[in-house]
Amino acid sequence: MKKLLVTGSSGLIGSEVVSFFANEGWEVHGVDNNMRADFFGPAGDTRWNLERLRAVHPNFHHHELDVRDRPGVRALVAELKPAAIVHTAAQPSHDLAASRAFDDFDVNAVGTLNMLEAARSVCPESPFVHMSTNKVYGDAPNEIPLVELPTRWDYADPAYADGIPETFRIDQSKHSIFGASKVAADIMVQEYGRYFGMPTCALRGGCLTGPNHSGVELHGFLSYLIKCNLEGRTYRVYGYKGKQVRDNIHSWDVAQFMKRFIETPRAGEVYNLGGGRGNSISILEAFALIEQISGRKMQWEYVDRNRQGDHICYISNMAKMKSHYPGWGITKDLRTIFVEIYESWMKRQKTSKGG
Repeated sequence: MKKLLVTGSSGLIGSEVVSFFANEGWEVHGVDNNMRADFFGPAGDTRWNLERLRAVHPNFHHHELDVRDRPGVRALVAELKPAAIVHTAAQPSHDLAASRAFDDFDVNAVGTLNMLEAARSVCPESPFVHMSTNKVYGDAPNEIPLVELPTRWDYADPAYADGIPETFRIDQSKHSIFGASKVAADIMVQEYGRYFGMPTCALRGGCLTGPNHSGVELHGFLSYLIKCNLEGRTYRVYGYKGKQVRDNIHSWDVAQFMKRFIETPRAGEVYNLGGGRGNSISILEAFALIEQISGRKMQWEYVDRNRQGDHICYISNMAKMKSHYPGWGITKDLRTIFVEIYESWMKRQKTSKGG
């Protein structure tokens, strides 16, 4: 049985990868120390997801390990000698990174280096998939001329009709501290592919989402927005008139792409991984869609300042991915994503009340 090592295995993408590959017959080993609860408090706790994975997948094995623990990471990789590694562990928040800069950099940049070095010394031939972020582009996408539509911003330049390509610049812009630490990790993943010839890729995720997200205000746009609607909580909109746009991709479609890369890997690649134009939505449009699904009015307030380094409009151009892996494509549309997240929050709410 092939072994897969997944870091951040209790998080949104990590848990989806665990389930996907466990169902494919792999022996899956997850690394997670619930750092999300430390970063975001009880609302960010992922232990519920760990217990869900343990209950469903007998071929899943959990390891309570911090990716900052260099000797611990090296020892685990040496013990397992995995056939592939999927590295999703991260500090994921723009805002939090500014107040916890060392934690942010140590988890995102140094943690990634620990994983890469362990892989290079033990299993350099094993595909290494890293979850990067579109924040590596900083706020440079905001320099693209935009047109204001009734419910969203959109690109005025037809060159970007299909979104931002991987050739877009990543320096000389404001990234947030989080974005900068992820740039360091992204470049290092590329370098281990280019310099050492290892099969690595950095996936520059757009808005990654799905039903197993522990969404909080500082991270998890759709999950948190839908939770607010369900609970009648006020959602704060930060700047840009609520017309800022994100493209959303379901965690299932992310895992599907990872499978294809692992089966036919390349060295030192980067891919923009999002929902594309078809799965793009503004905050105002998201309010309207969840109101349709839940029948509940969205409670929200406007804060007349944007988050530093935030994108006004971001849509991933996935032409490169589709050219390298033509069998892959988006399978979950926006409405499906919304319904799945809504039903997941309903189920969790019912469980917490003992219903």
